[in-house]
Amino acid sequence: MSDPSGPLVRAASLTRHFITGEETLEVLRGVDLRVLEGETVAITGESGCGKSTLLGLIGGLDHPSGGELTVGGIDIAGLDETELSSYRNREVGFIFQFHFLLKDFTALENVVLPGLMGGEPPRQLRERARQLLAEVGLEGRSAAWPLELSGGERQRVAVARALINEPRLILADEPTGNLDERNARGVEELLFGLVQRHHRTMVLVTHDAALSGRASRRFLLSAGRLSAE
Repeated sequence: MSDPSGPLVRAASLTRHFITGEETLEVLRGVDLRVLEGETVAITGESGCGKSTLLGLIGGLDHPSGGELTVGGIDIAGLDETELSSYRNREVGFIFQFHFLLKDFTALENVVLPGLMGGEPPRQLRERARQLLAEVGLEGRSAAWPLELSGGERQRVAVARALINEPRLILADEPTGNLDERNARGVEELLFGLVQRHHRTMVLVTHDAALSGRASRRFLLSAGRLSAE
């Protein structure tokens, strides 16, 4: 059950380690994090410090080794694979450094796909997808194939795709990391504008100082633990 009175994301003493042969690699050593509904939170840190690992745990892409993790009051570690699949599809919108658009699908079809997987009526999905593409400045590009789009345009399609199922939580992993400065700033403005207009909560990890500076709160991940900046 969702707890509307508590934080949307709550991690307490969260750990994640990986065992390779006889060695144990401790990536997260006791992360504590609370994200309220409507907040934008940025997590920074050196490459390889575990930022993407933490985001993957929150998004249900990986399982924690220990500690507590809830999203909307849901115990993520307690979900089975079917429940995790539904959680990822309905509750979370993912944006990655690489757009991961399907090359044999048009921009509109790429945006619609998560909704189709969730069983929504195609006609309603197509209309919502067209509205989202218009919001990201691609109103006339819905029939374009990914190879016909620029890098910035592809990432805009990926942002629209992340919002198609109207998730409560947006998770962005280096969303400007594969873009030049001009396109990075464009995606930055777009992302924060959309999150605000659609009343979403966002957790992002980034090396981009300008991007992290836009967040309402910022954290540094170092030695497996989070500290407020």
